[in-house]
Amino acid sequence: MTVAGNLPQVGVGVVLFRDKNVLLVQRSRPPRAGEWSIPGGRQQLGETVIAAARRELFEETGLSPAGRLVLVDVVDSIDRAANGAIVSHYTLIDFTAHAAAGEARPGGDSVAVCWAALRDLPSFRLWSRTQEVIAEAARRLGVLAQR
Repeated sequence: MTVAGNLPQVGVGVVLFRDKNVLLVQRSRPPRAGEWSIPGGRQQLGETVIAAARRELFEETGLSPAGRLVLVDVVDSIDRAANGAIVSHYTLIDFTAHAAAGEARPGGDSVAVCWAALRDLPSFRLWSRTQEVIAEAARRLGVLAQR
């Protein structure tokens, strides 16, 4: 497998909070199929990053943010083969917000959704950068870890 067009793919993610819980999705497709993560996906041609984040959040969870999205971080995920060749390169732009009313449900490329307490995140075996982004999002929105 090679990187499509030899260019990084732009992905967006949303760290969505309800009370002191963060919304996680279990992915059905690569990259990271079967793993838990924040809702997100690829930006489409002609779509703004904010529009992509809102669309992906709704497609994967049925939820929308309550208010504006706040930028948290930009992360590069570069996977290499054993010989050093780049297999995939995603530039991930992550936002955060509080959730609007509604019930989360899996959709798009998510097979399950879960509201997780911040203290329980280690049990989901999240990618280390995802854990860092969630912690920063909680700090920016003033969400305190449950004790």
